[in-house]
Amino acid sequence: MQKSKQNLKIQFFVTSLSIVLFVLKFVAYYMTHYLSVLSDALESIVNVMAGLIGLYSLYVASKPKDKDHPYGHGKAEFISAAFEGSLIIIAGGIILYESIITFFEPSTLHNLDNGIWVLLSTAVLNMAAGLIAKAIGKKNNSLALTSSGQHLLIDSYTTYAVVIGIGLVLYTGYNGIDTSIAVGMGIWIIYNGYKIIRESLAGIMDEADMALLDAVIQELNLSRHTHWIDLHNLRVIKYGALMHVDCHLTVPWYFNVNEAHAAVDEFTKLIKNKFGDSVEFFVHTDGCMPFSCEICTIENCEKRNTPFKQKLAWNRENILSDLKHQLV
Repeated sequence: MQKSKQNLKIQFFVTSLSIVLFVLKFVAYYMTHYLSVLSDALESIVNVMAGLIGLYSLYVASKPKDKDHPYGHGKAEFISAAFEGSLIIIAGGIILYESIITFFEPSTLHNLDNGIWVLLSTAVLNMAAGLIAKAIGKKNNSLALTSSGQHLLIDSYTTYAVVIGIGLVLYTGYNGIDTSIAVGMGIWIIYNGYKIIRESLAGIMDEADMALLDAVIQELNLSRHTHWIDLHNLRVIKYGALMHVDCHLTVPWYFNVNEAHAAVDEFTKLIKNKFGDSVEFFVHTDGCMPFSCEICTIENCEKRNTPFKQKLAWNRENILSDLKHQLV
């Protein structure tokens, strides 16, 4: 819950900043009449809309689980990110359209030297806010906040491109640079909008996060307890800031209920120590089978049927299986 409140505060700051920068960029356009500045300003409209949508989605995602949403409301962040990516693509399309119009009907540029300083200030502010939002979003597993941060960084990069373009126009006197940079910006913005949509759809469809899964497996291998004889059917899913872990943990068949529960507690504590408290677990315990003895590392086990042969390292290939492991 603390992470959700932090996400909301950062997103509120990002949205407020987007409104201020939106106004500044239109001031810069009216000062310069430079097409790429208009393109940058139009993209800022998307920033404002995306910021407001992101703010609402984080508010919804911060709500606790209820009867109708037993896994919480975290997927609202994925929907927000998908909408934001769509808006980014629309902004890129508008920029390309304006570039084509201006190619055939060039406009007169003026007051470029003053406009460049206004744009530089917006780029610096955008980059600082984007880095903060993206870092906290990754730390708190918030796709909505991470997308907002990425969007601000993209916006700052395009603004720097506009500033470079203005400098080249001032140096060369060739106004056609304006259109060329605007086209490049439009294509770049559309591509990044596609990437955000792709990631959000992956979250909505519960696509496996292989990087996160590998990180979990690595931590389990590093700090593995001897009475965790085997692990299989592992699933790691993210619901906004919440990480959900399902698995089957094999423990000695002679453990009583309290001993098996203690083994599960050790397992969940290890993952929480690494990935934070925003983790939900459904751990099913299985008793070991006679064929498990060959991969069991418990020493002096009175119930052992066959000698220990090999410690089985857990990896992505064998840990996702829904069958208990045994040596062939």
